[in-house]
Amino acid sequence: MIETFPDAAAAAEAAADAIARRLSPPGEKRIVVTGGRSPGPVYDRLAAMDLGWGRVTVTLSDDRFVDLGSPDSNERLVRERLLRDHASSAALVPLRGRGATPEDDAKAAEPRIRALKPFDAVLLGMGDDGHIASLFPGSPGLAAALDPDGSRLVIGVETAGQPPYLPRISLTAAALLDTGLVIVLVSGDGKRALIEQVATDPDFAPPVSAVLRQTRAPARVLWSPA
Repeated sequence: MIETFPDAAAAAEAAADAIARRLSPPGEKRIVVTGGRSPGPVYDRLAAMDLGWGRVTVTLSDDRFVDLGSPDSNERLVRERLLRDHASSAALVPLRGRGATPEDDAKAAEPRIRALKPFDAVLLGMGDDGHIASLFPGSPGLAAALDPDGSRLVIGVETAGQPPYLPRISLTAAALLDTGLVIVLVSGDGKRALIEQVATDPDFAPPVSAVLRQTRAPARVLWSPA
């Protein structure tokens, strides 16, 4: 289940290569990318690749309910690290809008995300608690959000389960699993142990188990020590 790499740079290179292979065939392509610390080097590598980005649409697995100028904005990270150089011609479909609440933005984004599916690739990270996107353990409505046949593709998340404790907008499993490939990029011994427990303990079901225990979309876990 876990593909092991000697360091974060090697894992990032593998993730970028896997996404590039999904984008290489002719035609319109659609990918989901994520925020956090781990994916930045993946985006640097992808931005340097001439993949015909003008036919690629990019959206986000989740975003914080903050202004675009905030360092906590996932959209800002994607604009600064991915949508430059060769990839500057890609289109971006944001989750953050002009709504008064995360749920307002989620409802506005729902038809845009529905029009993009199916995706060619989805890149996710994972928190120490096993959350993916902004789907946190114990959150209200989590079971519905993790249902691959659920009716909602985008939800508002009022309270985050980990820092920064900011409201969020998140894709659900029904959106994230409608793809040709899911990549989960993780590092550290704690996260490896969590994924191994998902594989061996059927009673242990953090949100990432919705990706690791399904057969709808191929999933790869890329791990490095740090």
